[in-house]
Amino acid sequence: MSTETTQTTDEPAATGVEESQATAEDAVSATTMTLEIYRGDDDVGELVEYDVPVEEGMVVLDAIHWIQANEEPELAVRWNCKSGRCGSCSVEIDGMPSLACMKRLSEYDPETPITVTPMATFPVVKDLVPDVSWNYEVNETIEPFSPAEDADFEFYQEDVERAREFRKCIECFLCQDVCHVLREHDKKESYAGPRYLVRSAGLHFHPEDTADRTEWMKDDAGVGFCNITRCCSDVCPEDIEITDNAIIPQKERVVDEYYDPLRRLRSWLSGLW
Repeated sequence: MSTETTQTTDEPAATGVEESQATAEDAVSATTMTLEIYRGDDDVGELVEYDVPVEEGMVVLDAIHWIQANEEPELAVRWNCKSGRCGSCSVEIDGMPSLACMKRLSEYDPETPITVTPMATFPVVKDLVPDVSWNYEVNETIEPFSPAEDADFEFYQEDVERAREFRKCIECFLCQDVCHVLREHDKKESYAGPRYLVRSAGLHFHPEDTADRTEWMKDDAGVGFCNITRCCSDVCPEDIEITDNAIIPQKERVVDEYYDPLRRLRSWLSGLW
């Protein structure tokens, strides 16, 4: 007659599900990516390397937060919503103006360091935080929405849609950063940049707005500096067709008003009478 013996242990036996989960966790923890992040201010700074453990779904902003929590608590970065709606976490990732919360680490080669730097068009306050105050100074020069006193605000839906596109702007300033007129030539004293030509377009195309901003577009905003490279449209996280739908129509309006030879001839002839 055989006797069965049962061995008992203090450790509970692992199930197949637990084993697979443990294996997956080990694989994730073993995966790291290197980020080269700018540390410094507008006068002096350098790229510092950090190795970050990667988990599924992580974005660049997650990696920056891991560095803050585990290695460099003084690393400065601006952010708010972490969902691509506030426009706060604008940086340059491998030289491309981007929202850090919208770029997944899986988009990049794990064998190549990811370079994260502040927007090059603006002075650096600290690390990844730029001084964007100039933008708000430009904003103050735009004449605000000016409806007629008896405006009834009844208009066609297509008129609503045309102005609505420009109101999607989240003021991330990526278009300002990528614009070579501001970035390479630093024409801030004479060019408002794509963001504020978008704002003026939103006002201009509103069917009840009565203000004439043509002189502002020519003299203050410097719309003529734009040479239609469409780089601002390419980086816009809201997919606003900045060049085609905002800037070109305003360039055409300035040309019609100030440089149309027939209009100038009529103006000259009217002055003779």
